[in-house]
Amino acid sequence: MNFLNKLERKFGRYAIHNLMLYVSILYATGFIVNQINPQFYQEYLMLDIQKLLQGQVWRIVTFLIQPQFGNLLFAAIGIYFYYMIGSALENTWGAFRFNLYYLSGLLLNVLAVVVNYLVTGVSVPLGMDYINYAMFLAFATLYPNTQVLFFFIIPIKIKYLAYLDAAFIGLQLVQAIAAGEYFLAVAIVLALGNFLLYFFSGRNYKRFSPNEVKRKRQFKSQVKSGEKGSNVVDFNGRRQVTRHKCAVCGRTELDDENLEFRFCSKCDGNYEYCMDHLFTHEHVKKPGNDNH
Repeated sequence: MNFLNKLERKFGRYAIHNLMLYVSILYATGFIVNQINPQFYQEYLMLDIQKLLQGQVWRIVTFLIQPQFGNLLFAAIGIYFYYMIGSALENTWGAFRFNLYYLSGLLLNVLAVVVNYLVTGVSVPLGMDYINYAMFLAFATLYPNTQVLFFFIIPIKIKYLAYLDAAFIGLQLVQAIAAGEYFLAVAIVLALGNFLLYFFSGRNYKRFSPNEVKRKRQFKSQVKSGEKGSNVVDFNGRRQVTRHKCAVCGRTELDDENLEFRFCSKCDGNYEYCMDHLFTHEHVKKPGNDNH
């Protein structure tokens, strides 16, 4: 982690803030292109190493707008979902580390396609699938108990969807190995290398997990304001001290031991929210700071 700290101190000022906004615009562009001409992406934009070596160098960049959604409704929901989880990762890690995670995923996917092509002579169209898988798995690892509406109806914790994704990726690996396509299996693992690097390294995960980030923010908050907690009266008239309280609904850890709380880095001040309101609340801005 000392290496990452040095990188951040040296290059942190070049980090792209709100990176997922720009990525979301690329996803939306891919959807529009696909609606106009469904074959245009595959013929001229996707990462095809053979055509790249023939001089179509723009493909190393244009593959980023891979169409991922078939209709407007799913495009709107999918793009918003990726924007939400990407923004959550940036809020947790900071802009530089999230940039590094996402961009290293892009580079590893390109490397995976190149390695597979050099060995087998076949250009495998990995596209953006494994980049999105890596981002989703990172979010699920950090926020496993966040709930989403599966099929827009069924509330389900994000960790269970991550298990399904992991099972799907595992099935792809088994199928590739069973078919003798060993380098395709290697390419899949390499494409997920940023996730494996960050989250199978105990030191990295522990230091930048939400609990550790929250603990540091809470400590700074208490040092700054001198607040040690809020007094809550229980049903027996006794006062109890709580450590967490949602600024929207007012719930504390005494209301439900499974509740998780996070501080919002975009609010001016030390405002803490439960997971139900972390991504939906209106950011608090001090007068004169509207352009933050």
